[in-house]
Amino acid sequence: MPSSCNDIRKALAQCLQESDCIMVQRHTPRECLSSPLAEELPMKCQQLRKGFSECKRGLIDMRKRFRGNQPIAVSKEMDGQPGNSSGGQLYAGQPAYQTVKELSGNEVQMDPEKTRGL
Repeated sequence: MPSSCNDIRKALAQCLQESDCIMVQRHTPRECLSSPLAEELPMKCQQLRKGFSECKRGLIDMRKRFRGNQPIAVSKEMDGQPGNSSGGQLYAGQPAYQTVKELSGNEVQMDPEKTRGL
C-alpha cells in the first residue's frame, strides 16, 4: 500500500485496539469494522474509518492522480492554531496577488487642482 494512507491506517488500528469492541467484547478488528458493530465504535474510530476509506478511494480516483492524497492535518489552520498563516495562494512559488503596502503618512499628496482630469 502506498505510504499516503499508512498514518491513518495505524491511527485506526490503534483506536480499534483501545475500543471496547476489542478489549471488552473480544471481537476481531474485521468484525468491529463490519456494519452491526461499527455503529458502537467511538466517534474518533468512526471518523478514522471514514477517513481511511476516503484515502483508499483517493488512491484510485483519477481526478487525484497527479496530486495524490492530501496529507492529514499538516497545516496550522487544520490543527486549529490561528495566527501565522502563509499568506494565501501561491502561484509558481510567488503570491498570487500583490499585498497592499501600509501607508506611513509621509507620502506625497497629489494636488486636486493639478489632477482634475484623472
